[in-house]
Amino acid sequence: MGMQALVRLIYPAQCLSCGDKVDTDFALCPACWRDTGFITGLVCDTCGTPLPGEDTQPVQCDDCLTLARPWHQGRAALLYRDTGRKLVLALKHGDRGDLAPPAARWMQRVAAPIVTPGMIVAPVPLHWLRLVRRRYNQSALLSAAFARLAALDHIPDLLQRTRRTPTQDGRDRDGRFRNVQTAIRAHPRHASRIAGRDVLLIDDVMTSGATLAACTEACLAAGASRVSVCVLARVAKDA
Repeated sequence: MGMQALVRLIYPAQCLSCGDKVDTDFALCPACWRDTGFITGLVCDTCGTPLPGEDTQPVQCDDCLTLARPWHQGRAALLYRDTGRKLVLALKHGDRGDLAPPAARWMQRVAAPIVTPGMIVAPVPLHWLRLVRRRYNQSALLSAAFARLAALDHIPDLLQRTRRTPTQDGRDRDGRFRNVQTAIRAHPRHASRIAGRDVLLIDDVMTSGATLAACTEACLAAGASRVSVCVLARVAKDA
């Protein structure tokens, strides 16, 4: 028996969500797969939310038609509900760093149309006090895995959160935008690397898009050519 087979015998592959046995590592069991809202088909070209229809031209959702987004394009891998929500919360609060590589593969698949050669990949930053308490930035785990898969430059500290903002939970859309206003800037150390280049911002969840907008504006202020966004999960109105 080979070493890999022996390891599999001792430590059988488990579902990423429920822990049931599965055939391969980093997979979901059939039940959890059915309850995971993978986003496919027609999506808003700006925020990645799923849309009805089969248009072949880029389209936008109602929110993105009425609310100017500073970024160029956006994609999301999952709907933030059911197993998708469970996986995001496990990555964010459950010390489940093992979820980042498979999640990044899902994100890379949906982001393929918006990735450009030479793009910089960077995470939405945490304030250093929150980082000390949580011990890791879940968005940085995702962005590192994404950059490896896409063979793109990864700059984990491209952006800095200059003041500690209260949680966005429970705030309406206007409150979310006010909460992060002027809270994020490009790291002075990387100013020369941003200028004239495309940037892909990575985050775990998009709700209103306020944090991603603040990050985008910081990149554009530092001279980025174009900014796009990709998130693991998207909060959709019908979700």
